[in-house]
Amino acid sequence: MADGIVATVNDKIITGYDLRQRMLMLIASSQVQPTEQNLPAIQQAALNALIEDRLKDQEMAKFESLKVTDEEVDGEIAEMARAAGTTPQAYLQFLQQGGIQPAAFRDNLRTQIGWSQLIPGRFNSRARASTLQVDQEVRRLNEAASKPQFLLGEIYIDAARVGGAQAALNGARQLVQQIIQGAPFQAVAQQFSAAPSASARVPGDAGWVVKDSLQPAVQSVLEQLQPGQLSNPIVVDGGVYILYLRDKRDGASTSLVSLKQVMVELPETASEADVAAATAKLESLRNGLTCDNIISQARATQGVLGADLGESDVANLAPQFQQFARTGEIGSVSTPIRTPLGLHLVAVCGRRVGGPEAPNRQQVENRLRAQNLAVLERRYLRDLRSDALIEFK
Repeated sequence: MADGIVATVNDKIITGYDLRQRMLMLIASSQVQPTEQNLPAIQQAALNALIEDRLKDQEMAKFESLKVTDEEVDGEIAEMARAAGTTPQAYLQFLQQGGIQPAAFRDNLRTQIGWSQLIPGRFNSRARASTLQVDQEVRRLNEAASKPQFLLGEIYIDAARVGGAQAALNGARQLVQQIIQGAPFQAVAQQFSAAPSASARVPGDAGWVVKDSLQPAVQSVLEQLQPGQLSNPIVVDGGVYILYLRDKRDGASTSLVSLKQVMVELPETASEADVAAATAKLESLRNGLTCDNIISQARATQGVLGADLGESDVANLAPQFQQFARTGEIGSVSTPIRTPLGLHLVAVCGRRVGGPEAPNRQQVENRLRAQNLAVLERRYLRDLRSDALIEFK
């Protein structure tokens, strides 16, 4: 590879030296061993990263207050060295022995640090999840809690970024072989994946995914995997997935439901006529009942009692209530249910996952914000790239 100009991004050049340095950084960070077969994919990934860095640098230059200091770069190097169990000086010497020059490495870190400051500062208010979004996500998680779920690691190769569908498939096959030979899945995901999870706190971590929420091609492969297994490349529209099944479960063991009721007291020995009269009384009330008015309506109706039953594990409810508690939509009211105590109308007023793995509202809000921020960042970079003049030499 010559030291001449490889590409220009607007008025900024990328040289052969720049490209070699980025390829070496990518190889070192992903621990992928270069071969004749995978070098083209490594080169393409490095070139894409350099193009995006040039675009990021040009965009950051518009903000005078956004200046990354040498001290910030030194701090990042110190943190990386600490994670590797060595000193900053020894860490840089190790990289230099592999051909990575300190100046190129520091420039790369400077861009990463600046961009990580720009994105939240520019999009934080737009990324914040609304109350409605949080409510909908909490409801979705609760409804999905009883379904089979997969804990996934993911790598997604975007065909448009690597030169087409066949190049994406070839690259994915090489990455699978490298992971099998010992390259860490998370490191490979961080460097090669185009999925939003590539920039997650744990790169490549897609979290718990509900069965039947995935594309059919992905779903069929997952059902054949056992925890700890890596998939072969999975071709989908637009690219190729590599999945690592970390764990799977049948669903949450605890389902909590909030119930309210109105009832007519009836002993087990009540006559058919008494049961029929109570049924007619409750049916006359039923259509107008909501979780908000069910107690007040009961108090206003002679011979009817109302009660807030609070939140309970479905498994601990009276058997007669369990089926409706599991399947009734939130806000719905049952038909009359007979128990030894009487005749009841039950309203489902809330449902959530129980147990230590159940996400709280703040966790859901934080996750939605991170997802929204990742979407806005990808859109920002896409727009910068579409507006740029990029020429390859």
